[in-house]
Amino acid sequence: MRPFPMSSSSKIKLGLIGCGERGHQLASLFKEHGGYELHALADYFAEVAQETGKTFGVEPSRCYGGLNGYKKLLASGVEAVALETPPCFFPEHAAAAMAANCHVFLALPVAVDAPGCLHIAALAKQKRCVFVDTQITTDPTNIEVAQRIRDGGLGKLAFINTVGCGGGKSDPPKTATIESRLREGVWMADVALGGGRIACFDVHALEAALWIAGGRPVSAIGKSRICRLEPHGDMNDVTEVIYEFADGLILNHCSQALKNNAPERLTCAVFGQSANAEINYWGRSFLKGGPKHFGGGPVDADGPKRSVAAFHKAIIENDFSNPTVARAVDATLTAILGREAAARGARLTMEELLKENKRLELNLKGLNA
Repeated sequence: MRPFPMSSSSKIKLGLIGCGERGHQLASLFKEHGGYELHALADYFAEVAQETGKTFGVEPSRCYGGLNGYKKLLASGVEAVALETPPCFFPEHAAAAMAANCHVFLALPVAVDAPGCLHIAALAKQKRCVFVDTQITTDPTNIEVAQRIRDGGLGKLAFINTVGCGGGKSDPPKTATIESRLREGVWMADVALGGGRIACFDVHALEAALWIAGGRPVSAIGKSRICRLEPHGDMNDVTEVIYEFADGLILNHCSQALKNNAPERLTCAVFGQSANAEINYWGRSFLKGGPKHFGGGPVDADGPKRSVAAFHKAIIENDFSNPTVARAVDATLTAILGREAAARGARLTMEELLKENKRLELNLKGLNA
């Protein structure tokens, strides 16, 4: 491990764990940035790691497969890792990376259960960079809308409405092992792998709500169900949750993941006494009415690029403040709180969720080591 801080011209040796569609896209952005050397790859499916290595010029001897491929990657001389596996693996992989003195870049959600969230929060207190790729809160238009809300543009906040809407992923029949669930986003249909739709997709809209509310909710109540044809996983694809914050602010969350031609949306709509605003992952964001009216504009697609650049800057400058982690953990916990409350059809407090400390167990039997 080289000493830090490094020269701004230094290339950081990066390892990518998870080489599926999203991992492939991220590898392109790290390469495009110019401040990273894509040094090693790991994916459960060895052929995927090898093919990705061919695309990005990584030596075949540093492209690893199997459940333990990430351990070989960490021993290959990498200085930072990007995690793009199903989120159930993030806490374990992040902990191993930190133990190997590596910096960690990961996505939302940071985990699939409360123990995993708390583990990520604890790791971020170590003297290494832990960066969560939160995109909705880095968009310039969204930042302007949020600032105008904080400056009193809506008057007193009345309630927030978040929406996570889009088509569902494949959910084929299960096989003897979970290997078949690890391909092409099928893992999203299994709560123990992806955390449920509210965690692996809607969490971006919920993060925006927490950004505006200034903290996480104290309780949730809701209802969820499975409506898709021929379900095999246990993910609920329709969810309604009402969250309450300590100051009485109400957040209503609506989620659906059905192949019914509904447009994809990740929206946080904020309603005040005198105006309203929208913060979006796609489309346009704005603040309508009141003293801080803002016509807004389209949300850009450069969030991942900003994250890759910010991660590099933090490493180079020896900045271990890890500012993205706290809200990412809170957003993931909020999604988990909503998932659990809706599945039970009962009110659940954040305090109760954390006290339960319920861990989602994976059956890894029969998988390639």
